[in-house]
Amino acid sequence: MIIRKAEWSDLPEMLKSYARARQFMKETGNPNQWKDTNPSEAVVEQGIRDQKAYVCVAEGPEDGKEGEELKAGDLLGTFYFAIEEDPTYHKIYKGSWLNEKPYGVVHRVAASGRGKGFSGACFDWAGRQCGNLKIDTHEDNHVMQHVLEKNGFKRCGIIYLENGEERVAYQRVRE
Repeated sequence: MIIRKAEWSDLPEMLKSYARARQFMKETGNPNQWKDTNPSEAVVEQGIRDQKAYVCVAEGPEDGKEGEELKAGDLLGTFYFAIEEDPTYHKIYKGSWLNEKPYGVVHRVAASGRGKGFSGACFDWAGRQCGNLKIDTHEDNHVMQHVLEKNGFKRCGIIYLENGEERVAYQRVRE
């Protein structure tokens, strides 16, 4: 798998991945996190413009599931990554961050439904960019909570988004 900055030509496939993720969340008991429109096309475009949107693409057939035909360049997933402070992470409730050092944030993780191992590749890549990662997810997103814990993230507490919605906060520290 190759992880690279998203390009404008990736936008249609990125939007398909987000639509698929919204449907998957609904089917797995999490209909409220992204509802029907989040992230919006404008938000995804802004990520590309700011060079903080990333895609994971196949190197070839070996990145596919058994019986799946993948070719080099097929999109496996997309996410936002930046080494920056997230204002919603300034206050954490019902717990605490593992440390207060500079960190990278990972947001808007969405698999295309093709290939295997996208989430692990995403978090491993982000961890190589910055060994201190923070991420959050909806309380009902049990699938993502499992994926985060499987990838070494620790549940730290609760944060609140700018719109007041509650999220479960996670952090992973690699020395």
